[in-house]
Amino acid sequence: MMQETQFFQNEVTEALHAARSGKVLLYPTDTIWGLGCDATNPSAIRRIYELKNREDTKSLIILVAEEKDILNYVAAPDPAVFEFLAKQERPTTIIFEQALALPDNLVASDGSIAIRIVRDEFCRHLIKRLQKPLVSTSANISGEPSPQNFDAVSEAIRKGVDHIVKWRQDDHTPSQPSHIIKWYNDGRKEVIR
Repeated sequence: MMQETQFFQNEVTEALHAARSGKVLLYPTDTIWGLGCDATNPSAIRRIYELKNREDTKSLIILVAEEKDILNYVAAPDPAVFEFLAKQERPTTIIFEQALALPDNLVASDGSIAIRIVRDEFCRHLIKRLQKPLVSTSANISGEPSPQNFDAVSEAIRKGVDHIVKWRQDDHTPSQPSHIIKWYNDGRKEVIR
């Protein structure tokens, strides 16, 4: 148990150093394996778009550790969204209107941003220590299947990232992408996925 705890802490620390240095990470999330970086670093975000061969008009998700973190990146979110999220069993991403304090290449053309309060222990520790949100997008080339586990991540993605997290590489528990809900400031909701 002590060795596992030390391994976990070492993996968080290494990923933290990589994220702080503007590196692109391959890491496990509370859904599928993802590509990520410091969500306030526009050049790292650009590298993720390039690696995925994805149009930068398709915005990315960011992960935060706690609901209060959302208030740093969204102007006046509807308070009902927090009650809604508290009742969700499956990881749920909310698309909020009026993103704040995030790079232009991360925010959608309509000014919105997709945010998920992450439940995964590794991600939560990393985000709390980074003190910034993490970009999260499926670890695949655009149009290819999303990797359900580390073994399903393509060689092109593995070679294209700067840092590969070793934590949970042997975990083959079935996973699925998050629900995505667009939440309007007037309280309307639209299910995207």
